[in-house]
Amino acid sequence: MELAGKSILVVDDDELLRERLARALVRRGLSVRAAEGADEALELAAASAPDLAVLDLKMPGRSGLELLPELLRVSPKTKVVILTGYGSITNAVDAIHAGAVNYVTKPADADQVLEAFRRGSAADTPRPRPEDLHAPSLAEAEWNHIQQALADCGGNITRAAEHLGIPRRTLQRKLKKLAP
Repeated sequence: MELAGKSILVVDDDELLRERLARALVRRGLSVRAAEGADEALELAAASAPDLAVLDLKMPGRSGLELLPELLRVSPKTKVVILTGYGSITNAVDAIHAGAVNYVTKPADADQVLEAFRRGSAADTPRPRPEDLHAPSLAEAEWNHIQQALADCGGNITRAAEHLGIPRRTLQRKLKKLAP
């Protein structure tokens, strides 16, 4: 799938990441519009339907998964990739069920995002079926939950431990272990 010349909507609440990704996509020949959140993204899509869209999963207000069906109602031909720092099989399945063509975990650069569109749109690449994806192990689920809590607390281990309801030292020990 040739992507140069296509229009793309980048939706992420992280201004630095949004602007950096937008500049990199412009350098690769795409026409880029960027939005900080769901409302702005829907306004931009209603004004001019993008060919492609990259939606951050976790944003203040409506999440990328909540925005996805609304965006597809406004712009049904838009191909969407979900971008997130919270990678899990459950999120991937939810994104595919909601209409995304693919799913990319952060940190991701422009080439990885574009490759996700190519892989998700390839005619010979079947979409994963929910029954083909296994549920995460208990260790993976715990690790993902800890990482999400830590990110929600801005990397502050003390606040994350309080949020999780575990002692700070226990959280530190868990973080020293490698991800499952």
